[in-house]
Amino acid sequence: MQARIYQPARNAMQSGQAKTKNWVMEFVPAQTRQIDPLMGWTGSGDMNSQVRLTFDSKEAAIDYAKENGIACSVTEPQKRKHIVRSGGYGENFATNRRAIWTH
Repeated sequence: MQARIYQPARNAMQSGQAKTKNWVMEFVPAQTRQIDPLMGWTGSGDMNSQVRLTFDSKEAAIDYAKENGIACSVTEPQKRKHIVRSGGYGENFATNRRAIWTH
């Protein structure tokens, strides 16, 4: 049983950092998914692919995997660079602009 430990990236549709502080452990699928001939649904007999565990730290996730004999690979997160403008959003509406502002 192989597992993957990672810290999820932020949602591309939101600007917030919710759900990106915890570490996640997911199991690698042991079987490929198959299409049901009658209904056309996709499924597999692998129940571990549905399990997703969250941890407060990377060390806690690694310790859990070692205690339960789960082989795991850790993927380090790529931190993004924060863009901070000096005037912020209010700079768009400043009255002391040097250049003409148009849409």
